[in-house]
Amino acid sequence: MTANRPPESSPYPTEPPETSPYRVGRTRAVLRTVAMVSCLPYIGLKAAWMAGGRVGIPDGSPLLDGGTVLRVANGVTVLMDAAVIVLALLLTRPWGRRVPAWLLVVPMWVASGLLLPIMTGFPLQLLVRLLGGGDGRPVGEGASEPFLDPWVFGVVYGGFIVQGLALGALFALYARDRWGRLWQGRLRDLPESPTTPALRATAVAAALAALLPGIAHLLWAAGSTAGLNAGRAADRTNDFYVLEAVNLLFVVVTVVGVLLLAFRRTGRLPLRLPLVLVWAGSAEMACWGGWLSIAALMGAGEAADLPTAAMTVTYAGQVLAGALVATLGAYFFAERAAADSALPATATTAGGPVLAPASASAPAAPTASAVSAPSSGSRVS
Repeated sequence: MTANRPPESSPYPTEPPETSPYRVGRTRAVLRTVAMVSCLPYIGLKAAWMAGGRVGIPDGSPLLDGGTVLRVANGVTVLMDAAVIVLALLLTRPWGRRVPAWLLVVPMWVASGLLLPIMTGFPLQLLVRLLGGGDGRPVGEGASEPFLDPWVFGVVYGGFIVQGLALGALFALYARDRWGRLWQGRLRDLPESPTTPALRATAVAAALAALLPGIAHLLWAAGSTAGLNAGRAADRTNDFYVLEAVNLLFVVVTVVGVLLLAFRRTGRLPLRLPLVLVWAGSAEMACWGGWLSIAALMGAGEAADLPTAAMTVTYAGQVLAGALVATLGAYFFAERAAADSALPATATTAGGPVLAPASASAPAAPTASAVSAPSSGSRVS
């Protein structure tokens, strides 16, 4: 008498569960819009200049004699700013979750290095002027000849600051979701590894490479003209001193961050603190140092504007120190990801992380696939 019995239900699902559609929260949507809109003033100005317009350029400006080289430079900087729009989309769209780590991290690192000096330096320049330290010239303009109309600096640098804040917030949210496990804990929780001596040697080498740029920026911020070319020495204003102080600040940030990460003497500090210092410092030193080198060479129309040997060595030292610190950081994260891949998958509860049961939807032992929160792999992706 089993004909009327209902069929037993299978313990295994016959159809895959429906996945919820990807949705962007209101905060991220607003940040994305702000980042994209803040690019428009700069791109619009550059497009007008490439088309032959003179909006914002006064008579006698050296920009009027830039020729083909200046047009090419304007085109490159337009593409760089347009990359901010691409990054804002990548950080908030579903396809952005599948992008390899390096394809996102490298542009974000470069963007950080180019935006951080402006985000810190320009407000400080304005503050110095408000406190009576101005010299009668617009912020960003030298002493020898007019470069741009005063309003241009506020529009362009203001846009850069908004870009940096919005893009930085989007990247922080994205990185927390995808790689948050890699910077949890405190410095004292970091285990010793076979590569620790090499990481410490790299940290010492980076600190030594940063020594010369640090001394140079300290001297220039204090008013010395040693190592400066004649044109730069003549164009020094309070804005120049502020920027040199900012450069010195990032040298200190880089050295402190990399030494904390390598030697871990202050074990109670959260791991994310030295990692943030390493990210910001290495990006500013490497990318801004490279930018200053290119700008010095492009602006060398006369002998007085040619970069001196001291300037060249200083900027090269910045690039070298920043690159060494960035390399150390990359190896650190790769090692953390490899160690994380050897651990069982975890589930988070109110009391903290616990081992997930073998029957859970996440596998008990993740494979060597890309790291993506809450699972991880042998490489950062």
